[in-house]
Amino acid sequence: MATRIPLSRSIAAHTVLIAYTLISLFPVFVIVINSFKSRKAIFAAPLEPPTPTTFDLVGYATVLKQGDFFQYFMNSMIVTCSSLFFVLLFGAMAAFALSEYRFKANTLTGLYLALGIMIPIRLGTVAILQLMVAGGLVNTRTALVLVYTAQGLPLAVFILSEFMKQVSDDLKNAGRIDGLSEYRIFFTLVLPLIRPAMATVAVFSLIPIWNDLWFPLILAPAEEVKTITLGSQIFIGQFVTNWNAVLAALSLAIIPVLVLYLIFSRQLIRGITAGAVK
Repeated sequence: MATRIPLSRSIAAHTVLIAYTLISLFPVFVIVINSFKSRKAIFAAPLEPPTPTTFDLVGYATVLKQGDFFQYFMNSMIVTCSSLFFVLLFGAMAAFALSEYRFKANTLTGLYLALGIMIPIRLGTVAILQLMVAGGLVNTRTALVLVYTAQGLPLAVFILSEFMKQVSDDLKNAGRIDGLSEYRIFFTLVLPLIRPAMATVAVFSLIPIWNDLWFPLILAPAEEVKTITLGSQIFIGQFVTNWNAVLAALSLAIIPVLVLYLIFSRQLIRGITAGAVK
């Protein structure tokens, strides 16, 4: 029989969650409302929504006309989608190998990959830059995809391997008896069962890739390969900053993250909940 949670504890938990949600959404709210206001109104009343007298779309007009926004947006989309594809593919394959097959270095390999979660990849920026220069990959989207894939794999393997262990051995053995190869067992039997975990990894990996400024600035600063985060910097100057354009560009950059969350929110919640009760 399920244990009933006391009403006071439930109210306290929901109060904390609502407060955390409001604090998290507050910066997004400020960015969006100010992107629809005139420059004077932004500084005069930054926390007030736009009114008929302060409403102004000059920021969006500047971004769409002067900022090559669509090129930056497509660069970010290509880099992010490609990185997520490789993170999920290679992460799931590595997690399947670690959870399914037993070998001498199994535990050591898992610990080695887990170190990638604790050690920031930015510590290796100089070595990464030297490697990309030697490979002729500077100012290419490929350089960013490689770095982001390496950055996302440790967390992907760590999360997915725990879910892989919960997949029934009887199901996999039945597939082997029916003559399925290990690849078909992985792609047709295992992957469909861990979709919530895949969605969780996708969301957790997407945000740092989409919002990253460091590696695009170091590895791909050329105009034709700029990401949307780096492209927004063209409106920030040493003496004059076009805040209307900056806020408009950031507002447009938020859209893909929100869309992805709305699409995968149910799978994300299922994945987090399942991971919490294992």
